Amino acid sequence: MHWIQRPGDYVMKKLPEVTLAFWIMKVAATTLGETAGDLFAQTLKIGYFLTTVALLLIFLVTLVIQLASKRYNPFFYWTVILSTSMAGTTMSDFMNRDAGAEYLPDGATSLGWGPQGLGLGYPAGAAILISILVAVFVVWKFTGLTFAIRDIDTFRGETLFWSAILVSNTLGTSLGDFLSDSSGLGYSGGVVLITALLALLLALKYVPAVPNVLLFWLAFVLTRPFGATAGDLLTKPTAKGGLDLGTVGSSAVLLAVLFGLIGWAHLQERRDNLAMASVS
Repeated sequence: MHWIQRPGDYVMKKLPEVTLAFWIMKVAATTLGETAGDLFAQTLKIGYFLTTVALLLIFLVTLVIQLASKRYNPFFYWTVILSTSMAGTTMSDFMNRDAGAEYLPDGATSLGWGPQGLGLGYPAGAAILISILVAVFVVWKFTGLTFAIRDIDTFRGETLFWSAILVSNTLGTSLGDFLSDSSGLGYSGGVVLITALLALLLALKYVPAVPNVLLFWLAFVLTRPFGATAGDLLTKPTAKGGLDLGTVGSSAVLLAVLFGLIGWAHLQERRDNLAMASVS
């Protein structure tokens, strides 16, 4: 147990162990974030701006619940991850896109209600997001707190962690959309490339000179474009290289998978807590 002191209380470490199940749930959450974000912004024609505002509010609510929790709760944790993935999807699209014909869904004349998008483009949008993410890590470094997820056990450390997660998920969306839409690789090619990069990171895990903390954050960022390209592959029309499964059906299946995994994680956590209680 990692007990730490907060004003007026003690709390346990509230972030999960990084296991294979963690990465499977991360990919499921990021893929769902892509399909659900597109569902609200494009399929339901709410638009990137209003959808982003709504999803950021949802993110803040889920974050407050997570921060107020006294211990690790899989439902709270993965709900925040999902909300950052959805908000990151629409935030990235709003930054990078505009109402140009190449970004409009078939038959649409606008991107929905509200402002249509900043139209910065993927390179400029990615540069801004990389700068913000670097700034978050610089501030984090100066606090003297650990970057290792298994050792984050303070309120300030967790706040910095979630700040980095929100920005990295938004950046990952930009990278995924660039690979799918502008690089010439297409949706399946983007998935293959990111899979290869993740395999490289896995191989580097066995190189002692490479810090595991660095590999974790690189993998965390890369699983977001993996989810973005996988989500696009599932939902986009076959004429554009997708499987044309639609945002509604894909989101429903992914939501069921994610909540099934969260339920399993909750049972595991409860079993572990009971085992530790019986030992003590």
